[in-house]
Amino acid sequence: MDFLAQLWAIARNTALECLRQPVVPAVLLAGSLLVVMSIPFSGFTLMDDQRMFVDIALSTVFVSGTLLAAFLATSALSREIEQRTALTVVSKPVSRPAFVWGKFLGVAAALTAATAFLVLVFMLVEMHGTMQTVRTPWHQPVLTIGLTALGGAIAAAVWCNFLYGWNFPASTVGFGVPLLALAYALCLLFGKDWTPVPPSVQFEGDMWVASFLMWGGLMVLAGIAVAASTRFGQVVTLGITFGAFLLGLMSDWLVGRPLRDTTAMLERLAAEGTPAAALDPASLQWWGLKAAYAMIPNFQVFWLSDAIQQGRTIGIDYVVPSAAYAVAMVVAALSVAVLLFQRRDVG
Repeated sequence: MDFLAQLWAIARNTALECLRQPVVPAVLLAGSLLVVMSIPFSGFTLMDDQRMFVDIALSTVFVSGTLLAAFLATSALSREIEQRTALTVVSKPVSRPAFVWGKFLGVAAALTAATAFLVLVFMLVEMHGTMQTVRTPWHQPVLTIGLTALGGAIAAAVWCNFLYGWNFPASTVGFGVPLLALAYALCLLFGKDWTPVPPSVQFEGDMWVASFLMWGGLMVLAGIAVAASTRFGQVVTLGITFGAFLLGLMSDWLVGRPLRDTTAMLERLAAEGTPAAALDPASLQWWGLKAAYAMIPNFQVFWLSDAIQQGRTIGIDYVVPSAAYAVAMVVAALSVAVLLFQRRDVG
């Protein structure tokens, strides 16, 4: 079996096992309810309710994805190591790098499906809009078609579980994503009172771009979670993943700002004709901050809620470098994962 076939086999089995975890429907249910409840929560503002809704709902999706990344990575890797089932794979002609990469791809596929479910719920609720006054009309197509799609996905999952023994969490996600996508596409065709409208009227392209980059950040977190799960259990993996998430959100403030100040000071010294020596404390501080800023994932790159609220256009010149940054961080995290797993005793 060649390398690609090994990757496919491991990734496919891992994705199915991840979607079968009970934590998946629990997080999806909690995340969906919080996204829906963001409408009344955002109504307490005295200014722009829709802006508050977008902030709360996008944060909910991001945090839910972070939780799933840690839990799924733990179930995919550390639990197999602890139960010694990983030995049956690595004892065969399957290299350890292929095992780690396959596990990541499986976790990434399951996390992508779960994130797509939450993003589609968010898009439908965002299309409905906030209820700023009691006179604000309900978006009838969103309520009718959206709830029908959600109920249909649950009913289909129950039916297949009862008759064919299909796993309920995996079936719910498998039916829910295409049905919710179809519901979103149909809702784009109607206004709040079922009046036909062009799809471009309600389509929010920047929201989809923001969701795509947020997904890129979740892939970075999945890579970090997989690396942590090669050596640690569920609790520590959760702590490391959330720690990386919070540290990445604050990296601009913790590291980026001191780095800019140090860079400005060194440039000022050079302009004055007294450049700092290579081993000068200021130069050493600059190199340390530069290394820390490169190593810590900057999740502000993937958080575009502020840009959306300010009406900025998110162009391809921002999306492409951000996606490349996500790929580089994933590769770096998985390189560490391979190094940590190489000498891990799985027997």
